Amino acid sequence: MIDAHHHLWDLSSRTYDWLLAPAMAPIRRTFGVDDLRRELAAAGVRRSVLVEGGREDTGEAAILLGQAEHTEEIGAVVAWADPADPGLAQVLDGYRALPGGHKLRGLRSQVRAAPPGYLDDPAVRRGLALIGRLDLSFDLVVRVDQLPSAARAARDLPSVRFVLDHLGKPRVRAGDEGFAEWRLAIGPLAGLPNAYAKISGLVTEADLTSWTSADLRPYILEALELFGADRLMLGSDWPVCLLAGGYQEVREAMLTGLNAASPAEREAVGSATAARFYRIAS
Repeated sequence: MIDAHHHLWDLSSRTYDWLLAPAMAPIRRTFGVDDLRRELAAAGVRRSVLVEGGREDTGEAAILLGQAEHTEEIGAVVAWADPADPGLAQVLDGYRALPGGHKLRGLRSQVRAAPPGYLDDPAVRRGLALIGRLDLSFDLVVRVDQLPSAARAARDLPSVRFVLDHLGKPRVRAGDEGFAEWRLAIGPLAGLPNAYAKISGLVTEADLTSWTSADLRPYILEALELFGADRLMLGSDWPVCLLAGGYQEVREAMLTGLNAASPAEREAVGSATAARFYRIAS
């Protein structure tokens, strides 16, 4: 099993601004490799993908890649970078020269904080094209209203491999209304062969205190139908998921949503797709 999406952060030297919000108090502490290893071992997960945590500076990449260098369980790193940065090529050369740089597989920026058409910007598109030429992928952390621009970017840049984090952050707590708007918006992106998706982050879009696996199931089944198991992967979004439930609780809820899938589909979503996409050694 592979956890295709989790974070680590150290608050001893630098604060992540988004963690200062009152609602983030339960996870406003350092989460390190030892914490991760305990969760992975208890859940029977052998490898994972470490994703930037919203610090939005290049210094975080050195920390994450350094952790990956010394942690067998971390098979790949998705670091932060600004795709519109004119110095992006130099930034990425620097990342790859760092200890652990051989585990750099993808990049991410906090697109969800940008306007709906951010991914249409020519400077952003140039950066995304460079990312593709360097055989790196781009994680899309976007809102539902940004899904159309994500689809346009993936359509216009077919050589870039995109992966949609958290299924596009649907409004799970809004019930049928949230599902309907998400289903309409995600279709064009899901229809593109270079677009993948992560079943992750859904519990924190649901009611944090009363969610059940039944709330997640429609999104999981629809994602399986739209993307197919070969373009879908499972991620915990730990430790952010702790706002709604423990690592194993959240993972079991997602796996329950896949009960109707075939064994081959469950194997693909649970490990094979992530291993192939992020080039994770067994």
